[in-house]
Amino acid sequence: MIVSDASSVIAEVRAVVDDGETEIVELRSGALVRPAVLADPPDLVVSDCQVQSMGGIAIAMDLKLEQSGGRIPHVPVLLLLDRRADVFLARRAGAEGYLVKPLDPIRIRRAVEALVGGGTFYDESYTPLSIAAAS
Repeated sequence: MIVSDASSVIAEVRAVVDDGETEIVELRSGALVRPAVLADPPDLVVSDCQVQSMGGIAIAMDLKLEQSGGRIPHVPVLLLLDRRADVFLARRAGAEGYLVKPLDPIRIRRAVEALVGGGTFYDESYTPLSIAAAS
């Protein structure tokens, strides 16, 4: 499942994961995610950080709360973050993975494979480097 109101984001993710056999559901509103998960649980929800009135952070939190209450099955969430500062929120929301934009096909593929395989993927591409002071 790909959730975004930006056609370019949907197209970018779809281009990487569409192998002709994978069913891809596109949603343009975060409010539609929970009902869609209830109707037919996907293997993965890939959500843009900014989606109309219910963005990716809220989507992840909603799904995790519903899962913890036993109302929906576990579905991993991959968040597409707009900036590095959103990492804190993505972790607090319980997302199993996140990518910081700009996106690239290699990182998208690695993240999707990791989450569908039951793992996690935390994008470290833009983590500031630590430099030890000379003594």
